[in-house]
Amino acid sequence: MRQFLQDFRQSIDEARPRLLAIDEHVACAQPPGKWSPKQIVGHLIDSAANNHQRFVRAQFSNDLVFPGYDQEAWVDSQKYNDESWADLVELWARYNKHLLHFISVMSTEALTRQREEHNLDQIAFKPVASASSTTLEYFVRDYVDHMRHHLRQILGVQSNN
Repeated sequence: MRQFLQDFRQSIDEARPRLLAIDEHVACAQPPGKWSPKQIVGHLIDSAANNHQRFVRAQFSNDLVFPGYDQEAWVDSQKYNDESWADLVELWARYNKHLLHFISVMSTEALTRQREEHNLDQIAFKPVASASSTTLEYFVRDYVDHMRHHLRQILGVQSNN
C-alpha cells in the first residue's frame, strides 16, 4: 500500500503543473461527442466527491453497495467550461491530496476485509463480477486507475496540439 500511495501522490504532483500549463482556450475545446479538458477535470472532481463519501461509509459497513450517479448530468449541470481552468485544476489536486491522506490513515482491516455484497459490477471503472467478493482496497485502487485514465486523455490531447 505504501508504494500505491507514493504513486498516487506522484500522479497528482506530476499532473498538476502539466494541467496548469494548458491554455484556458484549449481547456474549453470540446471535440464532437466528447468532453473538454475542463469537463473531464470536472468529472474527476465529481468522482472524488462521490468516492470520498463511499470510502468513508465503507469503513463502517459490511458491504460495498453505493448509489451511482449520472455522470453526464453532473458534468452538464455544473457548466465546467464556464469555470476557471486554474481553479478546477487546484480543486482537483487538493481534493485528491485529501483523499490520499484519508486513504493513508484507513485501517488495514477496513481496506482488506472481503465483502461479498457489492455493486462494483455497476459502478467500478474496472468492474468486479457480482458473484465475486472484493475489498475496499480494490475500489480505492480502481478510483486512482480511473483518475489516471482521464489524465492520460487530457494530457494526450494536449501533447497532440
